[in-house]
Amino acid sequence: MSRPNIVILGGGYGGMVTSKRLEKFLKAGEAKVTLINKHDYHYLTTQLHKIGAATAADRQIALSIPEIINPEKTNFIKAEVAAVDANKQEVHLVGGEKVPYDYLVIALGFEVATFGIPGIKENAFEIRSFRSSKAIYHHILKQFNLYKQDQDPSRLTFVVAGGGFTGIEMVGELVDAMPKLCKEHGVPFEQVKLVAVEAAPSVIPFFPKESIEYTTQFFEKHNVRLITSKKILECTPEEIRLENGENIPTRTVVWSCGVKGNTIIEKFGLPVEKGKIPVDPYLRVKNMKNIFSIGDNALFMKNEKSALPPTAQVALQQAPVCAKNIVAAIRDEALTTFEYHHKGSVASLGTRAAVGLVGSVRLSGLIGAFMKQVIEARYLFMLGGPALIFKQHFGVSHEPVKITAKQ
Repeated sequence: MSRPNIVILGGGYGGMVTSKRLEKFLKAGEAKVTLINKHDYHYLTTQLHKIGAATAADRQIALSIPEIINPEKTNFIKAEVAAVDANKQEVHLVGGEKVPYDYLVIALGFEVATFGIPGIKENAFEIRSFRSSKAIYHHILKQFNLYKQDQDPSRLTFVVAGGGFTGIEMVGELVDAMPKLCKEHGVPFEQVKLVAVEAAPSVIPFFPKESIEYTTQFFEKHNVRLITSKKILECTPEEIRLENGENIPTRTVVWSCGVKGNTIIEKFGLPVEKGKIPVDPYLRVKNMKNIFSIGDNALFMKNEKSALPPTAQVALQQAPVCAKNIVAAIRDEALTTFEYHHKGSVASLGTRAAVGLVGSVRLSGLIGAFMKQVIEARYLFMLGGPALIFKQHFGVSHEPVKITAKQ
């Protein structure tokens, strides 16, 4: 009897943890595991804002996949997925190659939602991938250099749209990064303007009142202009237009107002609802016995009316159950029902402050920042144990990541 082929699409949080758990759960020779990702690195999505502001080395955020996986247990293919043929049980790659599967895991991550606002897709920057985040930093450098030529104040006005986790974390990194950038370029720090725009009445509205107040005060202390209860109606290369009629001249808009499932799943011939693939309690695509979907691509209903949010925490909890169920299916054993348990959330405000809620305990300031570091270290431990934690903090390479593929 030939070994079943397990193919994992996507090297994000869900895909990486699924592959690592399969390495642990499967017996020698029990199955062949293939991980397909369009880059040879796995980036820490929840830390991409650090790349946007260059407050972390590339390799602290982008980890080499071949160095994380066990090559004796997992085959890695660097390629972009074009389509899936569920009838023939094949994954079609860009370039024409076909990869057969017996069990398939779809974990292809998210795309940024622009809500149809004119100019966002064309003119705003997205914290979507390593490459898109790196583009933010290169653009910021360009604006500093051009400012010295034309003294246009809009070049030093940096707008972050969206007051959720990603948005406030990006603002926090810019607060940390700007003094150094100003010094390096000989630009007075007073000329820089940071603006945060949120359509809701406050930033992080899902957090307790005290956390909202702490974040608001942090913005005020660091001269960040916070605009709430105002939607962006249009974004051009030179300005944004708000619904109150105000126009803010700026050459840099970082968009962090929401995400959606990867639209490539629409080419897979699988059921799609609300831009995601509906899954059953075992994380299998509905009415499919051998295709699983996790993370941002999966529509998992936590009750009759609402689905789980597209967060890293959800993907990290789904991945081990997904791996366990694939192994159970191979062995003709009972599958495990997935149950999500929210373990709290922490959002950084630069390197020295954060706000969070873990259980009923509210965190802020340095204690919050420390807890954020603990959470990040815990994930590294899941991937590579203490050795990976040590490497990422003390032995990480400071050579820039070579980007060759469009992201």
